[in-house]
This record gives sequence, C-alpha cells and structure tokens, in this order.
Amino acid sequence: MHGEYKVPGGKLVVVDCDVENDSIVNVRLSGDFFLDPDDALLRMTGALEGAPASLSGVEIASRVEVGLDPDDVLMGVTPAAVGVAVRRALGHALSWDDIDFEVIHGPVVDPMINVAMDETLVEDVAAGRRKPFMRLWEWNGPQVVIGSFQSYQNEIQQDGVERYGITVSRRVTGGGAMFMEPGNCVTYSLVIPTALVEGMSFEQSYPFLDQWVMEVLAKLGVKAKYIPLNDIASEAGKIGGAAQKRWSNGYMVHHVTMAYDIDAVKMNEVLRIGMEKIRDKGTRSAVKRVDPMRSQIGLPREQILDTFYDHFKTKYNATDGEITEADIQRAKERCETKFATYEWVHRIP
Repeated sequence: MHGEYKVPGGKLVVVDCDVENDSIVNVRLSGDFFLDPDDALLRMTGALEGAPASLSGVEIASRVEVGLDPDDVLMGVTPAAVGVAVRRALGHALSWDDIDFEVIHGPVVDPMINVAMDETLVEDVAAGRRKPFMRLWEWNGPQVVIGSFQSYQNEIQQDGVERYGITVSRRVTGGGAMFMEPGNCVTYSLVIPTALVEGMSFEQSYPFLDQWVMEVLAKLGVKAKYIPLNDIASEAGKIGGAAQKRWSNGYMVHHVTMAYDIDAVKMNEVLRIGMEKIRDKGTRSAVKRVDPMRSQIGLPREQILDTFYDHFKTKYNATDGEITEADIQRAKERCETKFATYEWVHRIP
C-alpha cells in the first residue's frame, strides 16, 4: 500500500505499508523533508508499526507525536501530514489524481443563482449526475453574500443596500460578508468528495485545497500568502477568503472570493464594517483592510480568469464542462423555496 501527501508550503511525505490482522505493518516512511536527529525517522515509523488500521488521521498523528522525543525537530513535515499519508495508503483518502474533474466558467446569472447552485450542484455530483468540478462565477448585478451564521442587521446597512440596488443573499457556508460587484471579484466553487481531505483538520484543508490558487497568483505576479484559517493576503491586506460546507452525502463545497478591484466607498455604505453590533447574535465579519489584485497587477479580469481556468485544467487534467439551462432552472426553484425567502436571508435577524 502506498500513499503520498504534499504539505502545503512544505515537503512530500510518502508512506508504504501493509495491513495484517487489521494492523499496520512493514511501515516505510520517506520524503524530501528534514529531521534532526536522523533516528527521529525510526521513532516515527515505530509509532506506526502495529497501529490499528482503523485509526483516524488525527489518531495516527497523535501516535507519531507521542513517539517522538522532545528534542526531535521536524522540518517540512508534521505528524498530521504523516496521518494523511497513512490514510491515503490505506485507501481511506483520495488524491487529486483520483478525481475526474470538470472546469466551468460562468454563465452570467442573477446574483442569487450562484449561491443556490452551491447547494444544487453538490446534490447533482453526489447523485452521479455530474462530475466533481471547479466553477468560476459570473453574475449580472451587485450583491452582498453573508455567511450562514451571520446576523443580517449586524452586517448590512439597509439604506445602502436600497440606494445601490444590492442583492443580499445568505450562503450555505460560514464565514464573513462579501461585497461582490460584477467585474470586481474572482470567485470560484470547488465541489469534491470529502475523501480528498480525509484525515485533515479544517485548518489543514483550506491551504491544501487552495494550493493551486496560490500557484496561479504567483504566476500572475500577485504576491500573496495563506493566513490561517482561511484568508489569502498580501503585505497590504486581505485579497480573499475561503469557506466550506461538508454534507453527509460524502461531498463538499469549498469556495473562494478574491477582490480584483473594489469600490471602498460603496462597500462602507453597504456593510457595517467595524460598526457597533445591533444584535447580540451571529458571527461578525472581521475588520480587515482589503488589498485587491489590481493594486499589484494591471491585467484585465478576463485574463486573470482565463489563467485560473487553464491552470486548473492543466494541473488536474480536467475537461471542459458547462452549466445547463436545467441546472439554472433547478437553482431558480431552490431560490424560490429557500435562498430568496425572507426566512432564509433573515434567519439570523
């Protein structure tokens, strides 16, 4: 059995092993990481030898950590990374290469349709009606998308929403409010089996799923880094943020919105950034300076989107996909019954 895991910003971890009588045996741990002293490797493999094959990634990591000496130094690898590699070797976790992806751009739809499709399309993938995919959003009107657990009144200035004709929607994932005008953001949704991040903590899964995004930003000339838990930032401020929801059907959505440009005056008239809470409910959006991509590069948004599309397609051997009229109609129906209803949008007043 063979499993590999590339630590985001770190090194490759490789585990080869066998299973006998439901125990992990003949463990061989390798990779391009660094250990000091060298015999720390023996302690790590020794901690894995004979371990129950049913252990979770977290439990495997705990065994490795306990097996190390206090003075052992690990560089480019962590016990948690070893846990993921072991789970992959045992066949409990997928790698990117195991997934047959589609890549989709658009089409241009009403703002709330994109939010609804982050639920309806997950259902389609789980039912086998379409492949896992990466989808770049396009929309035809200004919108604010608030997190699933946020208070509407704490995040939104209603007079600003009405003044500028803003659509306010509530997504299925947590996190903060996003001010999204057409042409000013780059947003994508990734719908995947949760087995791709099996064994990882939430904190590990975010940079893992966005590693390809960081590669694209570097290719474009955008200096950025990942800030735990879920922010992509430059030295000057936040470029974007990610959020996730995992369903019991074995699939999940991971989506990211990054600022390409921004009308800061309008945003501050629509969002209650840094203002006193009205209601003692909901998760508040963090007060962070936004640093859009356009502050670093002068490329048109269309070229940036093409680069994201092409990089994902090439890196993961994805095929071109599309959103059909039937997909849009199903999302519209979901808006009527859920996402556009007062009860959903204001479910935390």
